[in-house]
This record gives sequence, structure tokens and C-alpha cells, in this order.
Amino acid sequence: MFKKILVANRGEIALRIQRACRELGIKAVMVYSEADREAKYVKLAEEAVCIGPAPSALSYLNMPAIISAAEVTDAEAIHPGYGFLSENADFAERVERSGFQFIGPTPESIRIMGDKVAAKQAMIKAGVPCVPGSEGELPDDPALIRRMAKSVGYPVIIKAAGGGGGRGMRVVHTEAALINAVAMTKNEAGAAFGNPAVYMEKFLQNPRHVEIQVLADKYKNAVYLGERDCSMQRRHQKVIEEAPAPGIPRKLIERVGERCVAACKRIGYRGAGTFEFLYEDGEFYFIEMNTRVQVEHPVTEMTTGVDIVKTQIMVAAGEKLPFTQRQIQMRGHAIECRLNAEDPYKFVPSPGRITMWHPPGGPGVRVDSHVYTNYVVPPNYDSMIGKVIVFGDTREQALARMRTALGETVVEGIKTNVPLHRELMVDAKFMEGGTNIHYLEGWLASHER
Repeated sequence: MFKKILVANRGEIALRIQRACRELGIKAVMVYSEADREAKYVKLAEEAVCIGPAPSALSYLNMPAIISAAEVTDAEAIHPGYGFLSENADFAERVERSGFQFIGPTPESIRIMGDKVAAKQAMIKAGVPCVPGSEGELPDDPALIRRMAKSVGYPVIIKAAGGGGGRGMRVVHTEAALINAVAMTKNEAGAAFGNPAVYMEKFLQNPRHVEIQVLADKYKNAVYLGERDCSMQRRHQKVIEEAPAPGIPRKLIERVGERCVAACKRIGYRGAGTFEFLYEDGEFYFIEMNTRVQVEHPVTEMTTGVDIVKTQIMVAAGEKLPFTQRQIQMRGHAIECRLNAEDPYKFVPSPGRITMWHPPGGPGVRVDSHVYTNYVVPPNYDSMIGKVIVFGDTREQALARMRTALGETVVEGIKTNVPLHRELMVDAKFMEGGTNIHYLEGWLASHER
């Protein structure tokens, strides 16, 4: 096992990894930008290194600064968390070339799964169900592109092969708009991701977003930890997540989960990962794989009892998975609400000083957050300041606990989306379960303040 790990991230995930290290008896080196000097995990750190000024490009995305920090503190491994450099194959390569262990998949796995076209081809070979569309990058020949779209059936969606985070996508409803849409998406993809390749998929009208969590070691052992429903989203950004997904037959989840495990073994995957699917009319369609720990990992931890972050560290240290698929038992229901420093209805960021922070408690309540009273939320990063996660024996109990927890949550000095979450927890359609990925945007449009 490692003696010392450098945590190359910030916010609640930095604190989450620091806590996992403490449980394993590992020293955690925390890096921080000048804007994060007063963060809780920095104050709690045994060692902390400033890696640059506030802008991400000069700190959390600064590869030489992070690797230098690992060198001067004698760290043995680097945990990238999520976001920033977590899915950057070049960073993973530099980490390992510099003599450190990257706590995540191999650079090769990150490259395959980071390129949506390569990922889809790998999944087709592994028998994972995919959205109908082009099997690879779209050709330059407009006649071929038109033929492809006709066989897939309109509407289609043009996507950037190197895209992510909801960017580099364009829905096309008619043949007349097709070639122009492909050209525009190619230009955007080249500018945003340095890769102009695009591909085509059938555009599903009202799907749900359901994902399967996997864990794998380097000995080709792999398991899936059930599924999460992340359909409550705005502009492709998740707002509420839950496990398990309401109303999907267990047999179907098991069948897809087994195929995800087979895919992990096929590509020699190592660490934590998430297969993301669209689910419509009883069918799963693979869209992408995230080769890192997810923001919403706590709902899976609550329903399986597996500590995903600790397991990530253990397998990176060369240990075997400490459990088999048969030993994974799903129980109860968990819901997570992301707490953001923003106007709850206009979504304008609201950085600044938190003059009062009172997190909820009680049975089945977990709060993952790095903030405290008098903490200043910097304007330089993502607006998420924490997550409230609840567990119940049933979905109804989890919903009741979340309503209670949100009622107890006090954040003063800045605006947060807590009022929005309180409303959604009593929304009839959400309470029923199984809303699609467009539901929240429609709800917001009809509840404009």
C-alpha cells in the first residue's frame, strides 16, 4: 500500500479523497491554488503545496506544477479526482513516466474511452448495446453522410468524437439541414477539443440517463455496482442522482452490467469507471464511458456498502478487488442533491462569503462538502459547494429523508439551489420516478420566476 498520495484536485472531492487516505493510514498531500488557501482540506492537511494562482490553467491544469509537488513531497501516487486532469491520457502518461502511480486507468484505456468513436467501436465488439448510428467517424462525402442518416432515421444527432460535458453536439431533423450541421459541428469540435472528427447517432426523443458503475483491478477481475439514474439534468449537467433507477427490471440491469464487466476485461480496464447509457422503451444504448470517479458515486456507496474511492486506491496499489460479483448486495435507495452556489432559478453563479453553514444530519444522511461558516466561495471554478445524500430502505423513505435534510440545510451569505431542490422533492412526477432527461428543463420553463 502507498505511504503517501498527492491529491490533484479541489473542493468536496479533494476532502473525500483525503478522508479515504486517512482511513487507509496513508498520508495525503493536498495541492491548492491561491484562491483555495483557506479550504477545509488544506487546513486539515498534513502537507499542502500551493501550485499556482487562481485560474485553473495556471494551477489545477498545470501538469509540471502538480508533478513537481509530488516530487518535493515524496508522494508515490497521484489521485486526480474528477474534472480537471482526471481523464487526460497525457497527464496519466506523464505521471507514470515521472515514476508515480496514476490512481485511475492506464493512459491507453483513457485514450480509447475518451474518443467517443473508438469507445463505441470497443463497446460494439464487447456486445454492449449502442445507439444506432455511424460505426466510426463520418466520411467527407456528403452523399454517403445523407445515406447514413436515411438508414438511421431522422432526427439524428451529430457529436464530436473528442467532446464531453454536453458540448459539440447538434440535433438534425431534416436532410436539408444535415451537411451544414456536420460542417458546423466539425469546426466547433476542432476549436474546442483539438479533434474535428464527428460521428452520427439516432437522436432518442425522451430517454432516461442511466449509468452502470464498475470497478476493476489489473488482474482482469471486474464487478458492476448496480446502476444510477441521472436523468434530472439541466443543459446536460446533472442536478439530482439516485440509485437504483426507478422502474427498470433487475434482470435487464444484470444483463447490461455483465456486458460492462466483459468490456472492462476486454480492454484491460483498471480502477473505477462508469458506463453511461440512454434508456428508452426498455432498451439500453451506450453513449460514453467516464474513466474516473463520478460526482454521484456516494449513492452507489450507500446502496452497496462499497467504498469506491478506497477501492480505487487499493487497486492502483496493485491489490486485487476485495470482493466478487456475488458478494455485491444492493439494498435500499439513495438520492443525491448537488448543492451549487448559484441563483436557484436563473442559475447565475453566486460566489462570496458563506456567513452561515448548517448542514443537515439524522439517520441515513451524508453531506460531502468542503465549505464552512465564513468560507469564501471563489468565482474561479465550478459552482458546486457540496452534496446532500440520503439513504432509505425504500425510495419513499429516501424522499422523506431528503425533504427533511433540505429543510434543515442553512446556507447564508450567498444564493444556493437549495430552494429548487426543496420544490423538486415534492414534485408529483419526480416522486413517481422515471422522469426523462428533458423533464427538468420543461419543469423550469413552466416555473419561470
